[in-house]
Amino acid sequence: MHRLEGVGIVTATPDATRRLYTLNDGLLSQVRGSSPVGAQEGIDDPDHQRTVRIFFDGPRLRQIPAKRKARVSVLLELLRRFEAGRDYSEPEVNAILREAHDDVATLRRELIDYRYLTRSEGTYRVADAPPERHPNEAQEAPAGESAWLGALIRGAVQGA
Repeated sequence: MHRLEGVGIVTATPDATRRLYTLNDGLLSQVRGSSPVGAQEGIDDPDHQRTVRIFFDGPRLRQIPAKRKARVSVLLELLRRFEAGRDYSEPEVNAILREAHDDVATLRRELIDYRYLTRSEGTYRVADAPPERHPNEAQEAPAGESAWLGALIRGAVQGA
């Protein structure tokens, strides 16, 4: 059970002198293909995948991570919901993000700050190229971020 818990298949809850195990239904949905989180074209980084399992419950974000590395993984998963090359109005961006979490302003600002989305005159769109990262900033991104973003921009990664 410890190994299953370690890979996110079950969660353990202490209960007096025993532990109660619960099956991760979100992970089962992913395996069946009904969940957008962790689709086949995901980032091949075990830390990223574990973070996504922890913070998402199906399409919903449980909470916005406080740690920057986890936040980047969450933002990349949210970015899957946007179509590259398409312009979005702020209400459209808010509607997409609201499906995941009610704090759309924070999520929208973070997507822009990490240069995953661009904003110009009230129009939002997926960045045209993966952002250049300073070494301090690059350590927060999961392995394969740049290649995955490049594929998303080219349309090779399908969104939610």
